Amino acid sequence: MAESIKAVEEAFREFALGTATMPTRLSLSIPEKQGWLGVMPAYLAHAGALATKIVTVYQENTMRHGIPNVLASVILNDVETGRVQAIMEGSQITAIRTGAVSGVATKYLARTDVSRVGIFGAGVQARKQLQAVCEVRRIRSALVYDTIKESTEQFIADSAKADMTVSAAHSPEEVLEESDIIVTATTSKIPVFSGRHIKPGTHINAIGAFTPDAREVDNETISTSKIVVDSIDAVLAEAGDIIIPLKEGVIQRQNIWAELGEIVSGKKAGRTSDEETTLFKSVGLGIQDAAVAMIVFKKAQSLGVGTQFDLEG
Repeated sequence: MAESIKAVEEAFREFALGTATMPTRLSLSIPEKQGWLGVMPAYLAHAGALATKIVTVYQENTMRHGIPNVLASVILNDVETGRVQAIMEGSQITAIRTGAVSGVATKYLARTDVSRVGIFGAGVQARKQLQAVCEVRRIRSALVYDTIKESTEQFIADSAKADMTVSAAHSPEEVLEESDIIVTATTSKIPVFSGRHIKPGTHINAIGAFTPDAREVDNETISTSKIVVDSIDAVLAEAGDIIIPLKEGVIQRQNIWAELGEIVSGKKAGRTSDEETTLFKSVGLGIQDAAVAMIVFKKAQSLGVGTQFDLEG
């Protein structure tokens, strides 16, 4: 995770400085199957990474077929020739890079003295979120809130560490009252908490909702926070957390303070006081996948891991 955070941070620096190329994600819905497909190409000139991720979200996969709802593959191409270098399972890369970007956002936007994290959701992504936050801040306690008791119990068992207590919250209000950093990593289409319970100085990483009709945070949270996003174009096309309050007139486009890359590169300031509430909204970008995929590929090469094959043969 530490390596991934560093790589993703540099990817956002490239994005802000113009050495990254990334078209808006191409997506389509398959409503009769409750499915969604996204295609995400990206090129990082300094990192030398050229990758395309194909990701699907099928809401009934686990229940009907016994496989994950989210499936992904990443194709890595050689920058010099365009030749395919690797085809990788992408679900873990997605989980790691999404955790990593929250690590970057937390590094620049959370108070330096934070020690308590509250997490909505208890799935794979929630685990990576906690792991990433712990890389950039000294976290002593974590509260998790999920509507499925078994998921919460498993999360606690998997996340146990000697220097950090992990426990279940009994209500959303408890999470907000007892946490310095809030993470939303759910599949909810409606807000998972009320913004009126947020304490001044809180930082929020909102990473679960990625379609125009879904949101995890409410209007009060959006209207009272300094808003930072991964990409303005991407969130205006996909993020209900931003799109819905914009349509309702709760915020204006100018209320979006910055893209994360602008803060990483020093073009804009991150947190400027201990009292302001900061919110990072991410829908996920191809530059993150390219950055982490390159790390995975280099490690596989050094360890001699993987199956060699010749597509042109």
